[in-house]
Amino acid sequence: MAPLPRSAPSAQATDARGVIAFLDAIEGVPGIEPHGVMLLRHGQVIAEGWWAPYTPDELHHLYSLSKLFTSTAAGFAWAEGLLDLDAPVISYFPELDAEVTDPASRSILVRHVASMSAGHSTEQWDRALTADPDEPVRGFLLEPPDGTPGVTFAYSQSSTFALGAIIQRVAGQSLVEYLRPRLFEPLGIGEVFWLRHPAGRDLGFAGLHATTEAVARLGQLYLQGGSWDGQQLLAPEWVAEATRAHVDNSGGGDSESDWAKGYGFQFWMCRHGYRGDGAYGQYCVILPEQDAVLAMTSETHDMQAVLDAVWTHLLPAFDREGPAASDAELSRRLTGLHLPFPDGEEIPDSEFTAARSDLRFLQRVTLGPRTLTLHEEDGTTTTLPLATGTWPIAGHIAARAAKTDADTVTVHLQFTLTPHKLRIICDLRSGTFEAAWRTVPLMDPSKVTLSAVADPAHRLGL
Repeated sequence: MAPLPRSAPSAQATDARGVIAFLDAIEGVPGIEPHGVMLLRHGQVIAEGWWAPYTPDELHHLYSLSKLFTSTAAGFAWAEGLLDLDAPVISYFPELDAEVTDPASRSILVRHVASMSAGHSTEQWDRALTADPDEPVRGFLLEPPDGTPGVTFAYSQSSTFALGAIIQRVAGQSLVEYLRPRLFEPLGIGEVFWLRHPAGRDLGFAGLHATTEAVARLGQLYLQGGSWDGQQLLAPEWVAEATRAHVDNSGGGDSESDWAKGYGFQFWMCRHGYRGDGAYGQYCVILPEQDAVLAMTSETHDMQAVLDAVWTHLLPAFDREGPAASDAELSRRLTGLHLPFPDGEEIPDSEFTAARSDLRFLQRVTLGPRTLTLHEEDGTTTTLPLATGTWPIAGHIAARAAKTDADTVTVHLQFTLTPHKLRIICDLRSGTFEAAWRTVPLMDPSKVTLSAVADPAHRLGL
């Protein structure tokens, strides 16, 4: 993979002090935990950093940021004549034609599912999956919309799933296979994997695992109107259509919310520019007026706060002169980053049983000064190394543990392919523990195990 060009912020007319203020903001707000960040200006990387145990090369679950890649696949299929935006969705599933009789369902067009305006007024995925777990498109089309297709907005995974299913059907390939020669290889994006449902069909609305830099490269492609290294990869007409508002999503809500500025083809419009985002803090923010892209992976429930920090600190830094010394200060700030963890005394050898746990399958925890062993209900054991001051990684799980008061051992498990952290609080007096996710993995609760969260690609045989 050819490296992206690097530059000092001041060489790209950016005041590094604004970037430092942005980092202060996202690190200083309780509940925001940055994992990786890349900022590009004029096609140059001017700031980048990863908070250990996260690294530049490891894949990260993008959650709904995956939708941008599905939109891009739709752009290629449209340009190749495989996808008609004005065709009814039902036309791509002729085997459902006799069943789907409601006129409103039959009037849902491809452009409607691309723009989250299929006409259902609420998230519909669970209902579609319940109706037909093997072919959710059938469940989607069998429920007549309660609004008007093309007008009624609802952020619904069913819409993106239907779009992705159509692309995979007309292409005769998975989304990853279809995108490999058209997007991933030309952009220099290496390994990725996409979760599937059903077997053989990439999920489309979530489940893509890729690096922070892959997100940055995709954002830069859109910023450049679909051009990369002098080659027009994606039709500029698609870029323009995908990144403009097709439907009003304000719903009479907060006028300052960046979730109420309109919706394109799987892109959110923003107060400034446009973006893709994913649950718990995955972002690709594209700022055409500033010729800038921000790619970020993180863990947070307060996604608006991160965007507020972008508008407050990064926007004013563009085209503002700053001292050269600030470039060096920013470089130092981005070196040796790591997720915080409380210090404490060395851990005594001890064993704990579950008192209360969000993970019903986690039965026992065995601790020593250098190792942590997790015992699951089915007899599976996972032993992880512990080391003071670092986040040693084993099997995509990084563990830290410390005696944080006289009677308590605090354990954090960081699942490095995901935004998720599991906190285990062990009581030395009772010999019991309580475990809770800081952000709960969005997957079938009955299938949540340590291995399923830590390495979903291995679990799925990808």
